[in-house]
Amino acid sequence: MFLKGKSAIVTGSTSGIGLAYAKALAAEGASVMINGFGDAAAIETERAALAATSGAKALHDGADMSKPDQIAAMVARAAAELGGVDILISNAGIQHVAPIDEFPVEKWDAILAINLSSTFHLMRAAIPLMKARKWGRIITTASAHSLVASPNKAAYVAAKHGIAGLTKTAALEVATHGITVNCISPGYVWTPLVENQIPDTMKTRGLTREQVINDVLLDAQPTKQFVQPEQVAALALFLCRDEAAQITGANYSMDGGWTAA
Repeated sequence: MFLKGKSAIVTGSTSGIGLAYAKALAAEGASVMINGFGDAAAIETERAALAATSGAKALHDGADMSKPDQIAAMVARAAAELGGVDILISNAGIQHVAPIDEFPVEKWDAILAINLSSTFHLMRAAIPLMKARKWGRIITTASAHSLVASPNKAAYVAAKHGIAGLTKTAALEVATHGITVNCISPGYVWTPLVENQIPDTMKTRGLTREQVINDVLLDAQPTKQFVQPEQVAALALFLCRDEAAQITGANYSMDGGWTAA
């Protein structure tokens, strides 16, 4: 358990990739604060499981990632109740699809706030804590859309490109403080959110399940396989190791070859 004695915040972690991150950190002994919305009983079940796995504290904080004051309060709570913030994984995100000339302004504002600005506010609050310890790991979940674009996803693509740039800037600023800052850019990841889209797409397009998966969802991924949340989490875990101390400012693609083309 190489993270025993370390504490982590993972945003957007009540399901999907975020929960996989939290489970991986807990399995290595870290105390973890998860964050996000959902059924209270289900969240409590996951929180308790994380504590049992790590043998350390596990907390849930429902901070709204569009609210800077709530973000600052969450980081302060982690510092007080977990003893610090050694690892920060910014993972919360939302999506809306529409052409630019039809894109609702409020959706643009919400996506930029949650997918991009929240990471700035998290970093701003957590970096001083990491500097004081002369050690830290900051990991951001970007996307293949941090490197390439798709139509009708203006806000998401802009936010993810922004995450890649913010990651690089932060890495340069804290490079002499024992803190690394990196981002992971997955392609389509097999999560409940993706799986639940399949029946509707089958119905609206008149396609089979296999056609939706291969010709719609995985059209851009040469491997024709979904990235698994546990694979993303495994890369994040490696970036927390001492062996990864000289990896900073990097953007790791995990997209089945999508951005190789």
